[in-house]
Amino acid sequence: MTHVFSAADIDDTAILDELKQWVMIETPSRDVAAVNRLADRVEASAKAAGLEVERREGTLGFGDILSVRSPKAEGTNLKSVLILAHLDTVHAVGVIGKELPLRQEGDKLFGPGVYDMKSGALMALEAMKLAVARGTKMPIELIFVPDEEMGSLSSRDFMEERAAEADFTLVVEPARDGGKIVVARKGVGVYDVVIKGRAAHAGARPQDGRSAIRAAARLVLELEALSDTERGITVTVGTIQGGTGRNTVPAECKLQVDVRLPDPETAKEVITRIEAMVPVDPDITFEITGQLNRPPFAQSEEGVRLFETAAGIASGLGIELEGVTTGGGSDGNFTAAMGVPTLDGLGADGAGAIRSTSIFSYRALRRARRFSPI
Repeated sequence: MTHVFSAADIDDTAILDELKQWVMIETPSRDVAAVNRLADRVEASAKAAGLEVERREGTLGFGDILSVRSPKAEGTNLKSVLILAHLDTVHAVGVIGKELPLRQEGDKLFGPGVYDMKSGALMALEAMKLAVARGTKMPIELIFVPDEEMGSLSSRDFMEERAAEADFTLVVEPARDGGKIVVARKGVGVYDVVIKGRAAHAGARPQDGRSAIRAAARLVLELEALSDTERGITVTVGTIQGGTGRNTVPAECKLQVDVRLPDPETAKEVITRIEAMVPVDPDITFEITGQLNRPPFAQSEEGVRLFETAAGIASGLGIELEGVTTGGGSDGNFTAAMGVPTLDGLGADGAGAIRSTSIFSYRALRRARRFSPI
């Protein structure tokens, strides 16, 4: 069933006002009460629209998971459309009153979590309400997770469980510059390395020491040498900490390592090499812990067909849809790795995800003449 909507069906002023309320509820991943305050608001809004809500109590120190579903149509055996969103942000409570104030300038809204991804999460909920109100028979499930910014540690199993019953997955992470959507993402590995040596006085007995920092310096070069731009591999040592004082041979040093990998075969190769690294000095030890916490999201043949369908809908709106590959991970990595066709980056266009300010442009809400989300 195709549902055609006009711009008159979208109250962009009301959506913008609601988005401001969402942003004012600051939701850092590890603040359970804060994330659940926004979950309360989302749950109430969904129920008021006649949608079914399953709320799962949070685990592992994270907030609750919300599953919002369209009323089940009798006699249908269609697989569901799965939409993934998250309520948590990387910003601490209090930044909205200090360095990241919520403000509007023309058709742009600035504030913590506006871009990543409260705008996309809200628009998904509003689109779902509209489709259900118009009588769609397609089963829709929209999952809001509390911990995406921390790797979806508590919510991955539930998302994969629901994805197994889905026809395809849509992820409302932010669009890339100019409204490009994401058709593939690199896998993400995170590793912690502890290098242990032996302390000694740098002046009196330097020969007795074994410098963990010197061993770490060698290891940093070895790790980052695994990067290969042409193959899409990046290995980055993001932090290094070590030593106790200027005059002491350092006994310990710690590294935090970020790894981005384009496909499962490359991931296996690089991860094996990292985990097999050993020190040159037998008096030095490495403790390497970590994992590939998001598998590579490669575009499958089914994913190509899903993109072509979306591009056809966009063309009818006068939009030339462009798909891109990105190095950042999302919950779409999990569903794509299961073989479920996945489109990502379907949220708001904007800028500033890495800078101190997030930006959301809502001009697109007023641009639609025809819209067929389901």
